[in-house]
Amino acid sequence: MTVFARRARAAAGRTHPELSLVSYTLLGHLEESGGCRATDLAAHHALDKSTVSRQVAALERAGLIERRPDAQDQRVQVLHLTQAGRRILAQVTERRREAFRERLAHWPAADLARFADYLVRYNAWPGPEGQG
Repeated sequence: MTVFARRARAAAGRTHPELSLVSYTLLGHLEESGGCRATDLAAHHALDKSTVSRQVAALERAGLIERRPDAQDQRVQVLHLTQAGRRILAQVTERRREAFRERLAHWPAADLARFADYLVRYNAWPGPEGQG
């Protein structure tokens, strides 16, 4: 798992110097959610608010996200992807998909199916707070 995470971080960094693995996941969440507050990002990813704050600042400096007032509460700032952020996220996502396709191209179908089942099982774990 450590090697997997290390490769993911390296791949994100090769696409954009400001884009760490954490930054990539934050951009992905902003795209999926259509925008959210920094505190929502921290809660969703179980990250410290200061970590998210540093990542958000770097993404803003890079021009990948922007803050906009919330439509319901003008005091609240909502983070959104910029066009550059959408473009970079799409590039990183496509490069990751290409890398997966390349690495898995010669795997037998049965191995791919088993691997996919294991990933689903791994990702379905609710975490310590979800245990009864």
